[in-house]
Amino acid sequence: MMPPTRTPEFVAPQRFDDADAAVAHAARLYQAAVEHLRQALDDYLRQPLAPDTPLARVRAHYPCVRLQVARAPDGRQPRRRQSYGFVTRPGRYETSLTRPDLFADYWREQFALLLHHHGQPLEIALGHEPIPLHFALGEDSAFEGELSPLQRTRLAEVFDLPDLTAMDDAIANGLHLAHDPGTQPLALFRGARIDYSLQRLRHYSGTAPAWFQNFVLFTNYGFYVDEFIRVGQAEMARADSDYVAFVEPGNVVTWRHDLSAAQRAALAGPEGGPPARMPQMPAYHLVRADRSGITLVNIGVGPSNAKTATDHIAVLRPHAWLMLRHCAGLRHSQQLGDYVLAHAYVREDHVLDEELPLWVPIPALAEIQQALEGAVADVTGLHGADLKRVLRTGTVASTDNRNWELLPGRVVQQRLSLSRAIALDMESATIAANGFRLRVPYGTLLCVSDKPLHGAIKLPGMADRFYRERVDQHLRIGLRAIERLRAAGVDQLHSRKLRSFDEVAFQ
Repeated sequence: MMPPTRTPEFVAPQRFDDADAAVAHAARLYQAAVEHLRQALDDYLRQPLAPDTPLARVRAHYPCVRLQVARAPDGRQPRRRQSYGFVTRPGRYETSLTRPDLFADYWREQFALLLHHHGQPLEIALGHEPIPLHFALGEDSAFEGELSPLQRTRLAEVFDLPDLTAMDDAIANGLHLAHDPGTQPLALFRGARIDYSLQRLRHYSGTAPAWFQNFVLFTNYGFYVDEFIRVGQAEMARADSDYVAFVEPGNVVTWRHDLSAAQRAALAGPEGGPPARMPQMPAYHLVRADRSGITLVNIGVGPSNAKTATDHIAVLRPHAWLMLRHCAGLRHSQQLGDYVLAHAYVREDHVLDEELPLWVPIPALAEIQQALEGAVADVTGLHGADLKRVLRTGTVASTDNRNWELLPGRVVQQRLSLSRAIALDMESATIAANGFRLRVPYGTLLCVSDKPLHGAIKLPGMADRFYRERVDQHLRIGLRAIERLRAAGVDQLHSRKLRSFDEVAFQ
């Protein structure tokens, strides 16, 4: 006979009409669950093990939040000012919760909105989704090195291990059954899917998820990284800076010089040292105490990297992400150094075709467009007709073929002409499309670095000089755009354009 499954002490579901109390209780349930798994792993590592040793199953579950919504008395839903924080149909809704150290403030906002909009208590309980062992351990855990071959072989008999079939994007992709009589989702991502992305994010970026900020800039040029580091270090030398820390890969933290030890400890992000080698997509963070700072990620070249980065950053629910990079200008009238503000995208990147069909339009978001155009005006000092001479709004095409110019028969050129595209790159459409798919506001501001259809190709000497001359201004425009977005208020950012018919309540 197999020993009974070992689980944490049962805690009955509890109902709350206060968001803070609900968050605190969910955090307690989560902490008890991960401590149960950590202790069980310690026991497993210490106990003698033979091939025929009977092993008890060990399991702990993510906490969850549930909401029961009845039909409105008059059968109508009230109008909502925000695009999130409510459900549109009567029914039972639920999502699992993880990592209160990262998401407590996010939960508090979502819980408060649900309580306000529906007037029904929230139920916090132990859910049905098991916590995989690897996700219950610290980010630097490497317990596999302590396992004997037999312990490694029998680990899955005892613990739940990560199961990729249980962490897909069905909810985000709109493939869950919206009218299923059972429980409907409250959030785009469940606990294990979030934990998986947090692990991947640390691996690819070289920094802990705790340092990621709510505004994200993407680039694929080292020049932008160099300039961002310069800006970050300068901010840390200013006593009046709104930023409190600058974090580089390896969790190398430079604190604002006047910050006290207590203020540093309150941020609770891990510190480390320079990595032996740079990660694939290094991330740099200008940190504000309320997480409304700026993260810069050098995603490298290609739409696959762009999708990978955004797939995982999306679980942190940022307020916006923007693409800053150079592009090929496609029009005679463009000059090297001109800016392109994307208002539409031609998607020939192919990496999202299965999840977001090509017939789905990717709309421009007015709040982002206005912030980017205003930022160009602020930084350049140009307005009216003078601004229009250096900033053009139009369609950007993204391709997965870096050598598209070499394809015979001018087929690509004909397609670009028919699309009315004014610029071409490899990542912008991917970042915009994944922002649309994952409900993260997005925008693209490119800078023309070459005109391959008109004889101005990118040569090494010219490119180096051009990049160094333009990077400083382009990055300052991106930083200024984020300042504008932050000042306007994040409530305005999460547009209804990103919400589907039967949308989850959480932002």
